[in-house]
Formats: sequence, C-alpha cells, structure tokens
Amino acid sequence: STINMKKTIILAALLFVSYSASSQVLISLLFGDALNSEKIEFGLDGGVNFANIANLETSKTLPLFNLGFYFDIKIKNQLMLHTGVLVKSNQGADNLAPYTLGDPDLDEQFADGYVTRKINNFSVPIMLKYRFAERFHIEAGPMLALRTKGNDEFKATVIDEDDLTYKLAIQDNYKRIDAGIMAGAGIKLNKKIPKSAQLGVRYYYGLVDPLIDNTGDSQNFTSWYLYFSIPIGVNKAEAEK
Repeated sequence: STINMKKTIILAALLFVSYSASSQVLISLLFGDALNSEKIEFGLDGGVNFANIANLETSKTLPLFNLGFYFDIKIKNQLMLHTGVLVKSNQGADNLAPYTLGDPDLDEQFADGYVTRKINNFSVPIMLKYRFAERFHIEAGPMLALRTKGNDEFKATVIDEDDLTYKLAIQDNYKRIDAGIMAGAGIKLNKKIPKSAQLGVRYYYGLVDPLIDNTGDSQNFTSWYLYFSIPIGVNKAEAEK
C-alpha cells in the first residue's frame, strides 16, 4: 500500500544516514515526492552556523556549513512536529590558544599561532513548531547529536597568512553523544502555497559538557544557525494526489 511504501522509504532514509551524507541527500532528492503527504512536509534543510564553545579563553565563533533533511509533521491546526537529520552538522570554535604538542620543534613553530577546533556531528532536532499569520513560525525543543570526528588544526604564519598548519585528531577527547535545547523563528517565502521554501534563524545551547574528564568549567557547545529549507517533490506529490 501507499502508506507502507512511505514507511519503508522513511526507514531506509534514516538508516542510511549512518553511512553517507552525500548519498542521503541524493535519496532525499529522488524520493521527496513519496515522503510528502497532506500531513507531512519533507525537504532539504541547510545553511551556515556560527559555532562556539563555552568557557574557552580567546575563543571566537567558527562559521560552518550544515546540510540535512527535515520533516514537518502536522499535529493539530498550526502546530507541527519539526524533526529530521542534519547529516553535516559541526560544532567548534576558532582562535583558541595553542597548547603543547609534546614536540619542542612543533611547539616553537606554533607558539605565536592559534587553533581552530571542529567537532563533526550527525544532529537530530525534535521541536514543536507553531505557525501564525499564515507565514511566520516559532519553534523550540531538544536536539541530540552523535559525534563522528574531531580535529584541532594548528595555524601559524611564516610568509603568507596561515601557511603553516598541523592537524591533530581529538575525537577521543569528546563524548559520543551531545544533547541540548534549540529554539528559533522563521518565515515562509510564499504564504499562498501551503508548502514553500522558508528562511529562519535558530540557536542551540548544549546542556551537557561534551569534554571527557573535564575538571574545569563546562565547555558546552553553542551555535547560531541561519538556515534555508525547501520542500522536495511537493508539486509532483500534489499532482499525483
């Protein structure tokens, strides 16, 4: 049946996230019309997030790209459940002070440099979303993340800016699971169409210290997201209906 087919496609898409972000996006494009229905809006969600880590001296926000897919599931009237997976969703910070690498030559070379920290995640938001005045919405709820990789990139200038780099894997210093609260607001670009592209902003604050065996102040992840979402296969799904 059509319902069973949709459930099978959704399950397959979710399982495939663990293997390949690029393949996931391809599946979304191919099967978007099958995943859209009267009560479910499916599409791609992505943009830029400005990440930081709390309680780190000299740190600055790190601009990063994010990309994934989303479901807006209608609950009642204008109330929806917003969920999905950001298959590319990184956290981190920029301009961290260099620390010892256990090699005097390397320590000397990067003494006047800085460190860019990037923690790669798969993230799953689970938010209640309320639409008002036909095109505006607010949303809030938890977000969970699964850590995949993590690197500190040491940078220093010899001749040209940041022409000396050294990358150090740090994923084993961070917990596999991160959890926090996300809230945001946005706008539909076309209020006359029930399912249209949207622009918005979200803020994430981690509620757990992701650093293993941290004896200092909690280093929670924080991030501002500027996002653009677009439904996939809506016109085809409506035509078939």
